[in-house]
Amino acid sequence: MDISVVTTQPFPDQKPGTSGLRKRVRQFRQPHYLENYIQSVFDACPDLKNGELLVGGDGRFHNREAIQVILRMAAANGVQKVAIGYGGLLSTPAASYLIRSRGATGALILSASHNPGGPEGDFGIKLNTANGGPAPHSVTDAIFEQSTRISHYRIANGAEHVDIDHLHAVQMGDMDIEVVDPVGTYADYMATLFDFDRIGELLRSDHFRMRFDSMHAVTGPYAEEILINRLGAPADTILRAEPLADFGGRHPDPNLSHARELSEALFGRDAPDFGAASDGDGDRNMILGRRFFVTPSDSLAIMAANAHHIPAFADGLKGVARSMPTSQAVDVVAEKLALPCFETPTGWKFFGNLLDDGRIRLCGEESFGTSSDHVREKDGLWAVLFWLNLLAVRRQSVEEIVRDHWRQYGRHYYTRHDYEAVESERAEQVMARIREQLSVLPGQSLAGMRVAQADDFAYRDPVDNSLTEHQGLRVLFESGARIVFRLSGTGTEGATLRLYIEQHETHPEHLDADPQELLGPLIDAASRLGDIPGLTRREKPDVIT
Repeated sequence: MDISVVTTQPFPDQKPGTSGLRKRVRQFRQPHYLENYIQSVFDACPDLKNGELLVGGDGRFHNREAIQVILRMAAANGVQKVAIGYGGLLSTPAASYLIRSRGATGALILSASHNPGGPEGDFGIKLNTANGGPAPHSVTDAIFEQSTRISHYRIANGAEHVDIDHLHAVQMGDMDIEVVDPVGTYADYMATLFDFDRIGELLRSDHFRMRFDSMHAVTGPYAEEILINRLGAPADTILRAEPLADFGGRHPDPNLSHARELSEALFGRDAPDFGAASDGDGDRNMILGRRFFVTPSDSLAIMAANAHHIPAFADGLKGVARSMPTSQAVDVVAEKLALPCFETPTGWKFFGNLLDDGRIRLCGEESFGTSSDHVREKDGLWAVLFWLNLLAVRRQSVEEIVRDHWRQYGRHYYTRHDYEAVESERAEQVMARIREQLSVLPGQSLAGMRVAQADDFAYRDPVDNSLTEHQGLRVLFESGARIVFRLSGTGTEGATLRLYIEQHETHPEHLDADPQELLGPLIDAASRLGDIPGLTRREKPDVIT
């Protein structure tokens, strides 16, 4: 095998975010850009070479070409073996499971999650390490540091194009390559966690109908194998099942706006009983009942309260965790069940430490992400199967289950307002304005409520004692209500300013209000506090969830 050592220069913008390096496709297609980053990964993480490395992604544009480059670079850098998802497809939760079950050294997951695809869309690369979870800050910082001083990369010349569309094994020089079936393996695993017999009876019955929107993303083959082939759901259960490089020209983001056909079906005249969607790489989920939307925060709390119905949790939960911006609904459940409850920064890597240490078994984020200790990633299809198992056991509708929960634990009214692609300087000005007021806010009255505390959230990891600071600005009220401001790291242009509002209501007459109306005074107070219209030049958010 002929190996070239190619002279290169650093790119200044290769710092990974919370979910890897995400950029426009056109940036990744610049000469040396992809190669520089992959070489930086191999240089910063030499252990990846000493075993099996998994490679695959959500099938977005540039996925297949990037895999061929990564294979040639892996061979040139002495990687022992690479396992590739069939067709180059590998969902993020399946990658996590395969790392753990195969004892792999890690995975390069080629995805930009819920971001748009196609030639003018986004591409991304995320490194997962040997525990199956996203690389921690210490690793991503080392990769970035290496990318700032890279001077050359290694790549194999003259290597034949690897066929990734058939299950087979080949070699490239001394490196073994295997194309594997992650779909069947993942489906087998799900069958050990849930009661497939009861779920199958529900899906095959005449009185129950569901729709699952795969959004032309990676979850389509997994949903077909599990829901239709194994559980016997009707063939029309799945919408947009075929993975497409541009996701059909839509954002593969499971929310009411981007999963339009699904939401129209569930809120239509002859609505199915249950609806769900997943995102580009299969780690997010949206849950719907007939004319009823379940917020991700409520979904996490309901899972915690009902985990005893699920075979995987027969021996209990041990503990739960949520990201800081996620509503406190699960906290109330944990307190009643006498379970430890952890509040972490956004990013699944923080849950990973708690999961590895056995402190929790269930965790979730408000951004449509929920999972457990079965993997070290959020898992969209797992969450859907959890709800189906729960419906099969309780024999109630989605709405009945949620309303029963509200009556028992109260309702956490919650909303998120996203101001997308704001000029970074303007977004930072909003945050600076709020930060300047943190010390004087306690004791003041906002929206008719007294402020108890205002801070810049920091997290001391109870496992490794690491400190993570500046994770969001919080205004906490004596009533338990909250306002949270945060800049998101998942976009590729400008900054996304996110505003989170929450208020807990327990009175039976206060459980059926419109969230935007009930939270209106807090929303207005937050807007004034950050002078959002004036500083961002936006009169309203781009997305409300």
